[in-house]
Amino acid sequence: MRSSRVTASRKGVEPGSRASTLVIAGAAAAFVGLFALVKTNRCAVFDLEVTLRLQRYKSPRLARLMAAASWPGFPPQSRVIPPAIIGMWLLSGRRTAAVSQTLAWGAAGLSTGLKGMTGRPRPLPPAVEVLVAPLGGTSFPSGHVLTYVAFYGFTAHLISIEVQDPLLRATAISGLVGLVVLVGPSRVVEGHHWATDVAASYLVGLAYLLVLVRIHRRLRERWG
Repeated sequence: MRSSRVTASRKGVEPGSRASTLVIAGAAAAFVGLFALVKTNRCAVFDLEVTLRLQRYKSPRLARLMAAASWPGFPPQSRVIPPAIIGMWLLSGRRTAAVSQTLAWGAAGLSTGLKGMTGRPRPLPPAVEVLVAPLGGTSFPSGHVLTYVAFYGFTAHLISIEVQDPLLRATAISGLVGLVVLVGPSRVVEGHHWATDVAASYLVGLAYLLVLVRIHRRLRERWG
């Protein structure tokens, strides 16, 4: 039994690899479908309706929660937090984690490239309410969401491996997962993105994250 496991490992076959491949392929296919809908402007009515429905709820507490979820994705903090986390891994002697985390930050560049391919305008008043913020680039996909899923999602993965204290590990992972979950709705509620922008970013971000997990596993095997 052990011999067969070693042989499988040497061939690159690992538990869950087939499932993750299917998820990556499915997410990529769904993104392509959304991209086609956006390019042909077939989802404009749906996006407007979703935004108007979400913006009907007027709650100061909800507004603060949405603002807090989006805050790490705006400059200057978006340019400070990622390198700080990467530096933390380096200072703790975890070179593999630092390299992999740097690759996760690359999702920001991926977002910029996809935005250039689409060129979709952002939501504008008076059609919807738009919270004033330092926005840049086009709308599809959401850079906030894509970066959060890839970078903070991968941070949660690393913490699940590297942090030994159960309470600290659970608290950190819960906070990061909550951030990833909330950032999508926050982008729509604040009027900075359409719902399909957010959905596309969750799809691409998930695929990117799963690829990163595989890369990190390979690096750990190689570097120890």
